[in-house]
Amino acid sequence: MLSGFFLKSFRILLLPFTLLYWLGITIRNWMYNKQILKSSAFGLPLIGVGNLSAGGTGKSPMVEYLVRLLKDEFQIATLSRGYMRKTKGYALANENTSALEIGDEPMQFHLKFPDISVAVGEQRIEAIPQLLHDKPGTQCIILDDVLQHRAIKAGLNILLTDYNNLFTRDFYLPTGDLRDLKSNYKLAEIIIVTKCKPDLAVDEKQKIINEIKPLQTQKIFFTTIEYGQPYHLLTKELKAISSETEVLLVTGIANPRPLKKKIETISKEYQLLQYSDHHIFSVDDLNEMKEKLAALTADDKILLTTEKDGVRLFKFGDELNNLPIYVIPIVHRFLFDDGSVFDNVILQFVKNFNKISDK
Repeated sequence: MLSGFFLKSFRILLLPFTLLYWLGITIRNWMYNKQILKSSAFGLPLIGVGNLSAGGTGKSPMVEYLVRLLKDEFQIATLSRGYMRKTKGYALANENTSALEIGDEPMQFHLKFPDISVAVGEQRIEAIPQLLHDKPGTQCIILDDVLQHRAIKAGLNILLTDYNNLFTRDFYLPTGDLRDLKSNYKLAEIIIVTKCKPDLAVDEKQKIINEIKPLQTQKIFFTTIEYGQPYHLLTKELKAISSETEVLLVTGIANPRPLKKKIETISKEYQLLQYSDHHIFSVDDLNEMKEKLAALTADDKILLTTEKDGVRLFKFGDELNNLPIYVIPIVHRFLFDDGSVFDNVILQFVKNFNKISDK
């Protein structure tokens, strides 16, 4: 509690920098709105997934949701910036690619969906033509984390906002977590309030809708996060966590609170080893994990991490042999039986775009 209080107090002291940041993004957005800076569109369906805040809204599982929805009917590609990778420029994932080359989230997409194209590139306006040159049969591109990159105009933008930290209640960096103007929610065709309580009441849903004030043309949905069964990082063997399991929870994500709450409810007890978001694990980190795991006393003990963290540990290869190291997948589940409605909006967008293009 004290550390959280001091962190909030420190961030309030950064208010002068927040005002400068707000001024910068206001001028930039004004230049796009006045078309002093231009946005480019492309002749295929582009679906943008993004947020207005600095991480933690569930972008990666939403990209995966869209891939699962579309990949059996269309030739799909994902395009990400490749945050925290050690390379620059455009890159297309192949069988020899590592997370250091394309970033952890794109690597996660590549490992889970080897039959789709996964590309990265800081300059999306340059990366899209390169991707289409390499994969000319591509019928739809899912743009990961794109709302701030207005040089590209996606045909369908999905804005995610965390139920526990709605953009309407947030403040700008570095005092708050907002990295773009609140008013830019109007750029999205779909708004999804993520990480809701599974039993979210209808009246609370309506209060949030009233607070966000979606445009008449915007659709708003609510999702909760569900965790799947953990599987071994190397062997993919499934693991059941019980009241007899002691867990060393290793996280390097923006918001580990929901995962911690989940582990509290299903395990005997857990120890937490927390790193910064997108942390690149070192040999020293791995040795620390091994020491912490060895110190656990239960017969049934495991090291558990997220899929995003798992792809950054994968590089250690043989050093992970004989380690009970598991990853836990997460998925979005739509509340109020709206999943089929959302699916239909996405499918119709892609189908109708391609029909218009064929004429």
